[in-house]
Amino acid sequence: MPVEPVHVAGAVLDIAVPARSNRMAGISMAGFRGRASDRAELPVVPYPALTIFLDLGDASFIDASGGVRRRGSAVIGLHPVGMRGSGRVIDLLQVRLSPVVAHEILGVPGDLGDSVVPLADLWGGDAARIQERMHATASWDERFALAKSVLTRRAAAGRAVDPEVAFAWQRIALSQGRIRVERLAAETGWSRKRLWSRFRSQVGLTPKRAAQLIRFDHAAHRLAGGHSPATVAAEGGYTDQSHLYREVMSFAGLTPTAIAHAPWLEVDPVAWSAPEYAPRP
Repeated sequence: MPVEPVHVAGAVLDIAVPARSNRMAGISMAGFRGRASDRAELPVVPYPALTIFLDLGDASFIDASGGVRRRGSAVIGLHPVGMRGSGRVIDLLQVRLSPVVAHEILGVPGDLGDSVVPLADLWGGDAARIQERMHATASWDERFALAKSVLTRRAAAGRAVDPEVAFAWQRIALSQGRIRVERLAAETGWSRKRLWSRFRSQVGLTPKRAAQLIRFDHAAHRLAGGHSPATVAAEGGYTDQSHLYREVMSFAGLTPTAIAHAPWLEVDPVAWSAPEYAPRP
């Protein structure tokens, strides 16, 4: 498994990704290790997945609401507007969970608001035991294998979302957020009201907001890839540049120009080159 260095906001991060044998549908993992010359704070860019941070260094997250700093292993949801990540000694394994998979593994809907939830609040003493075992591993391959084992066990013990909700999420993801809720309801065989209610209770967002988030994610990565706001708006399902501007500000608290240069996205071509939005087939 290759480890690739990436320069991010004054730090050089060695990034590791799992071998094929340790990959799971609906789940992406990456390992980060490095040291910054000074403790920096990076605005978190929202992503269509819940994210578990298994921290073995000194990482912390700062809530947008109240500026509360949370240290140690934690989970952030689908809409962390204004949240900032901070660290100097970086050593962590990051796990991104499709919301339909997260419902099984974490037992919560995807939208945790703009707060950080300590992993121990969701997994109890299991969180500390996993962290101790991670510290004892000798390689990233071992860490990824351990994480896969834990995630598989928790998924087997968890409760799956309704098949119709999983199908709706997958359709939204495959359409890059450009499918209408009425069509989704027709395809699931549910009423619009029932789909809206069940989807929100299990994913944490309404179908419309989920579509906006996935559309935003594609737009953010196209902007970071050097495409102009005009092009991204025209080709991404936005009515005009003002529409793009409003949605980028709504999700990230940043302008399209600022998103294009967001340090948080600089690791994505290495760590998250194949995003996992969809649930298990």
